Amino acid sequence: MKKIINGKVYDTDKATLKGTYSNAGSWRDFNHIEESLYLKRTGEFFLHGEGGPATRYAERVDSNSWSGGSKIIPVSFKDAQRWAEEHLTASEYESIFGEVEEDDSKVLTAFNLTRATVEKLRRESQERGMSLSALVEEKLG
Repeated sequence: MKKIINGKVYDTDKATLKGTYSNAGSWRDFNHIEESLYLKRTGEFFLHGEGGPATRYAERVDSNSWSGGSKIIPVSFKDAQRWAEEHLTASEYESIFGEVEEDDSKVLTAFNLTRATVEKLRRESQERGMSLSALVEEKLG
């Protein structure tokens, strides 16, 4: 699905799928929802969701009649984290947002880097057997 919202393109074919959720109901259930979290190459997150007529994805078909539908919803970094906390496993969450430190000594930060730079950093971190965060801290320290 492709949608332009506030002058920005959101395309499920071009973004990276990060996680999915379904409330496991039947498509006949008015409350059935399926959502997928995507990450654009620009670092922006969005949800693509489908749901029944009693969900936020409902579409009006007549003055008092609703049916299921689908939408793309841009979400902030924090909202993406909240969605992932609620709907994904801990390992899925950490694969997207990095390892969670409980002592609050680290801060999760997003950067826009070129694809080549990110691949170079990933390759080096794998070769050295260290996390990407540890490598960046070492290089900046």
